[in-house]
Amino acid sequence: MDLNTVNAVVRPRTRAALPAWAAGDAFVAGGTWMFSEPQVGVTRLVDLMALRWPSLSLGDAGLDIAATCKLAELESFEAPEEWRAAPVIGQCCRSLLGSFKIRRVATVGGNLCLALPAAPMAALAVAMHGTCIIWDEAGGQREIPADGLINGAGQTVLRHGEILRSVTLPLKILRRRAAFRQMSLTAHGRSAALLIGTRVLGGVELTMTGAVPLPVRVTLAEGMHGEALAQAIDAAVPCWFDDVHGRPKWRRRITHLMAAEITRDLLA
Repeated sequence: MDLNTVNAVVRPRTRAALPAWAAGDAFVAGGTWMFSEPQVGVTRLVDLMALRWPSLSLGDAGLDIAATCKLAELESFEAPEEWRAAPVIGQCCRSLLGSFKIRRVATVGGNLCLALPAAPMAALAVAMHGTCIIWDEAGGQREIPADGLINGAGQTVLRHGEILRSVTLPLKILRRRAAFRQMSLTAHGRSAALLIGTRVLGGVELTMTGAVPLPVRVTLAEGMHGEALAQAIDAAVPCWFDDVHGRPKWRRRITHLMAAEITRDLLA
């Protein structure tokens, strides 16, 4: 879609070349959402792809994923054998509402910063205890846990002029056993509920997205099932999300069912 309000596009090649933030600015990477609908009020685009950040880097801290990393690049990453949670990475990438062509353009950072309840990268980052690196306008940076980035449907803690630089997934979490479940109203619809469970000492750590406005992570004790499991989930969820992709009562029900499946898989 043509953005007929945009009158300037900036492509900085270094951090020093990033322009000062002004009203009407928008950062863009893959642009799959930016160019999908009118962006009233956006007058200048700052193209982060021009910075040419390495998409994926493996270090002592874990897997560092640049905000500009394309979902297709992340999906094709060949993880070490000891990363028992690695299959979840590809499952999250493929759960994005869109074709393989979209995954070749859409970015991890864009999916996170858009902060839709169904954002699969939010589920991955929170379930794997990711750490977000955020650049500020003054040339500094701050780190926040991934479960603190999104504070509501379509809302993040990012301030004007701040840029999500990368997300680091720690090795110790990637080595956990993990299980994935996702449900949509239609075969190729947006996720109405997306759950990731990881095995922890004494139980299962469950991350819920899609069915809730923002990612929710809760630990379910070993031996918890049935009504006790449902009550623990309900106690952790502030409210159930409601839109055309699923009503709250149904989202709650399928979340309970998939959580039960995940705990059975991981505790078996």
